[in-house]
Amino acid sequence: MDVQRAQVISGLETMANVTYNGKRIYIEHVDQQNGTATIHPLDEPNTKQSVSVSNLIES
Repeated sequence: MDVQRAQVISGLETMANVTYNGKRIYIEHVDQQNGTATIHPLDEPNTKQSVSVSNLIES
């Protein structure tokens, strides 16, 4: 995924189907300058991590 698509998804009111390492995730914030996103698994909202948006997959 590219940074701009991740930014669009993070602003959507509806849930997009995005995965990271095979798990569905929610994108909380996108850092366009660094190409990273703060995410958490849908079933673990308190488990936040920063990852490269290139590792996110939209299906």
